[in-house]
Amino acid sequence: MTAALSLVSNRDASHPALQLTSVRKTFGPKIAVERMDLTVQPGEFYALLGPNGAGKTTTLRMVAGLLRPDAGTIRIFGTDAVKDPIAAKRITAWLPDEPMLYDKLTPLEYLEFVAGLWSVTPAIAEKKAAELIDVLDLGPHRNTRCEGFSRGMKQKVALAGALIHDPRLIMLDEPLTGIDAAIARQVKDLLTARVRDGATIILTTHILEVAERLANRIGIVNHGRLVAEGTLTELRAMTGGSNTTLEDVFLSLTAREALAS
Repeated sequence: MTAALSLVSNRDASHPALQLTSVRKTFGPKIAVERMDLTVQPGEFYALLGPNGAGKTTTLRMVAGLLRPDAGTIRIFGTDAVKDPIAAKRITAWLPDEPMLYDKLTPLEYLEFVAGLWSVTPAIAEKKAAELIDVLDLGPHRNTRCEGFSRGMKQKVALAGALIHDPRLIMLDEPLTGIDAAIARQVKDLLTARVRDGATIILTTHILEVAERLANRIGIVNHGRLVAEGTLTELRAMTGGSNTTLEDVFLSLTAREALAS
């Protein structure tokens, strides 16, 4: 694979990459997210963990502009994502847990199409598409329609599409679920390289070893609220252990929060 792709170095360190303040979202009588306060700094690799139904995906969907919060504010590098959603989306990428592609397109056609949606000039789009195809080892399939691809292959194409416009904030919902070890390694290497080049990544995952290995900081969500946050060392200190695994820390903190509520 080639060297890591270069990002446009225009991140604004004077603002958090993401700042949620008292964000709330309900679906009828069900409270999905309640008084969520969350701050992620530029250049962080942040893992957002929680049980099923804890509010992780709903939170990221609000940040991505796919859901509107009932209350609270969402700022992406200082931009109010609710009042100015177009500006916020231009610097944001969202990759859902199920890759969504146009199956009749090839990876190259798909990347050129997505680049056009982001108004990336054809010459730059062609260069970036070639780099992403190379980095993700999609070269042998660049002119093959996506309809016959495995889940892992589709996930790689969808990830390339999410990165084609050099987003400053990248959000990924369970990007490694259901893919083999070789593809998972390629995805992790690409994400790590993006953070080194200045991007901010927020990732949800049930594979706790991934969060333990990759994340700078970890947030644990339960019942729609952020119940604990910090480095792995800081989270271990909250549970009184120094060498416990993230799995043990996670189970301890979520059980403690459940008892408290």
